[in-house]
Amino acid sequence: MTDTPPDRLSINPKSPHFDQDALQRGVGIRFKGSERTDVEEYSMSEGWVRVALGKKTDRHGQPLTIKLTGEVDAYFQSDGVQEDEAAKD
Repeated sequence: MTDTPPDRLSINPKSPHFDQDALQRGVGIRFKGSERTDVEEYSMSEGWVRVALGKKTDRHGQPLTIKLTGEVDAYFQSDGVQEDEAAKD
């Protein structure tokens, strides 16, 4: 796995941008210079994030989201090499 997170990532398993390996490694999002922990989906190249709109859900039970635009910086929270060694033990 590379040291840079995917350009676009979603936590919804039904999305084509869902990546289980990247999510298990932990992806942190910095949006407009501040740390965000409520991001449902992001795109670094297009400069937007989707965040949940409170506890509201749509008719399928999925959270309602709002798209916010601005500078997006994604990074891995943990080092992939350390996790691989821990899994072998």
